[in-house]
Amino acid sequence: MDLFAFFGNLLWPIKWVIEAILVAFHEILTFFGMDADAGLTWVLSIVGLVLVVRAALIPVFVRQIKSQRRMMEVAPQLKKIQDKYKGKKDQFSREAMSRETMAMYKNAGTNPFSSCLPLLLQMPIFFGLFSVLRNAQLEGNAPGVGLLNAELSESFGTSSLFDIAPLHLAISTADGNVAVIITAVIMVILMTGSQFITQLQIMSKNQSAEMKASPMYRQQRIMLYLLPLVFAFSGFTFPLGVMFYWLVSNFWTMGQQFLVIRNMPTPGSEAALAREARLAKRNQRKGIVEETPDAGTIVIEEPKNPQREQPVSKNRAKKKQGKKK
Repeated sequence: MDLFAFFGNLLWPIKWVIEAILVAFHEILTFFGMDADAGLTWVLSIVGLVLVVRAALIPVFVRQIKSQRRMMEVAPQLKKIQDKYKGKKDQFSREAMSRETMAMYKNAGTNPFSSCLPLLLQMPIFFGLFSVLRNAQLEGNAPGVGLLNAELSESFGTSSLFDIAPLHLAISTADGNVAVIITAVIMVILMTGSQFITQLQIMSKNQSAEMKASPMYRQQRIMLYLLPLVFAFSGFTFPLGVMFYWLVSNFWTMGQQFLVIRNMPTPGSEAALAREARLAKRNQRKGIVEETPDAGTIVIEEPKNPQREQPVSKNRAKKKQGKKK
């Protein structure tokens, strides 16, 4: 059985949704005067697909942030467990370490794979779009599984960016098409750069001192330099249409992380200190100044209510006057 056909059948519901979103954006763009068969029209339809998918994943992203915060909180506990079993390589020690680690994650309500959840949820979209594009190109004018009719399927499968770079081609299938190769290389560079910036701003600005001292931080540094190899492989294998999805998704992630780090930074991180400084300046511009008396601020206290004098007899009053004299 053909492997592509197997995955195509497995991804049938996802392909139906992908086709519906692509066709919807394609119809909107052609309504505003864009060429229905132009590669740019289909590229912008893919961009629309990214926006819809990433907007739908915002709740998942919020859960990811909360889970990452919990991971940072338990980082010192994780280090204690690792130090406890350091140098012990017997099976009993490894199992005990694994049990204690999983119990710690369970009590904290998090797990080490939570940060990968948005990417894992998007992988079926990647392969679904790859399958839709492959079927549209190989089957000619055969309709898709949903709203992509025979005419639209042929248009999508034969579309080329600026009439020189077919969207269904990759470097591995370019057959010497220089435009496809150059476009793919540029996209790989942009994908690598955007992912590098996203990860770097997390590691340099949004990590507390405790997190930077944990083993997880060292793993993140390793991933920072391994990701370019992943994008190089994708640039060689995936067609341009799928790479456009990945590129726009990376830009979304970079912007999303920038907003999160700026407005909801990790407590104790460099970004948190920068946010506190911005809020202090904003309060000063609004006239909300909180200074201590040592800083030169004159503190005006409300007058205290004087105690009521108790009435005294004439003899006691004369005695008090005599004492004063």
